[in-house]
Amino acid sequence: MFTFARSRRRRIDPATVEEAVRELELPEAVYKTCPWEPRDLVATGLRQWLRCCGPALADDQVIGMPSRAVDEAWHGFILCTRRYADFCDRAYGRFLHHHPDGAGPTDAGDMAGQLGRTVVAWSLAARPAEECVLWDLDSRLGLPDPWGIPAQRVAEIEATLRERAHGH
Repeated sequence: MFTFARSRRRRIDPATVEEAVRELELPEAVYKTCPWEPRDLVATGLRQWLRCCGPALADDQVIGMPSRAVDEAWHGFILCTRRYADFCDRAYGRFLHHHPDGAGPTDAGDMAGQLGRTVVAWSLAARPAEECVLWDLDSRLGLPDPWGIPAQRVAEIEATLRERAHGH
């Protein structure tokens, strides 16, 4: 789960977030707490997560982390404090705070709701026909007790979004 510092609220430009994520060089430290392979797949998940944060911030929503591997990679990135702070400022115009489960805002709702909002955020951040690796990344990597969002739940949320977009 995450929240943003609210002191400098401003519009989030999706193109700016996309560019900042695309140009982000992930240091070796990102993988110190995230030993799983292949790293490219973990990096894709982390980049997708960081892209989801843009629309979530724009809508002032708290989203949930669907992947333990990405969460660990994000922790490694956060520990590169200067690089992480610079990235946040460039992508979002403010710092992206991390709140471990149970340590965040009291109005964030339950984890199922937060994960549902992550699917919504992805629908706003995804490139056309882009596959999201976040939903089952831990299973793909063979992690014990994988996190994730069941494919059926993702499909239900996406169907609801399509219905709403078409006025049904």
